[in-house]
Amino acid sequence: MDLKNHLQSFNLLTDVEIDDFIQQTSTKIIKKGDFFIKEGVISKEVGFINKGFFRSYYYNSNEEEVTYCFRFEKTFISAYTSLLSQQPSVENIQALTDVELNIIPRDLMIHLEKSNVNWLRLFKYFTEQEYMEMEKRIFLLQKETAEKKYEDLLIHHPEYLQKIPLNYLASYLGITQRHLSRIRNSMSI
Repeated sequence: MDLKNHLQSFNLLTDVEIDDFIQQTSTKIIKKGDFFIKEGVISKEVGFINKGFFRSYYYNSNEEEVTYCFRFEKTFISAYTSLLSQQPSVENIQALTDVELNIIPRDLMIHLEKSNVNWLRLFKYFTEQEYMEMEKRIFLLQKETAEKKYEDLLIHHPEYLQKIPLNYLASYLGITQRHLSRIRNSMSI
């Protein structure tokens, strides 16, 4: 599914509105290991991932990387807090593979929100989805054991376990890599 098909799936916009929108986006290639955004930079765009995937991370008070999010193909990505507040980002978004994106400038989004109620509804829907996903992640991290968190990944995001290096998975789960290995071994028995 490409960006056009993705937008059509919401049944809010006409094909003409979608085509006009896509013509105002640009394509960007980010090489594995490079960044979509780095901490300290103000976000001015949203990307739609056509190929590849990212991890989002920040540094804790001990200057350790904490992975808190992965984004795969056919999803949107941005440093959303920075995008909305126009304050410097506290997160880093790094490509874990070569990535191809459609880039949507913030100014275009603001223009569309003001000019068309259907775009406003669509952006509201995306914001609500992001909020619910973040809330689910917080509850899972604070409420569940490491084993339960890993089990949740097995059920809801098996692609994470196939594609993401163990050190990033362990950080995402809030455990050490050694603990993750023990969990994996105990669950495969």
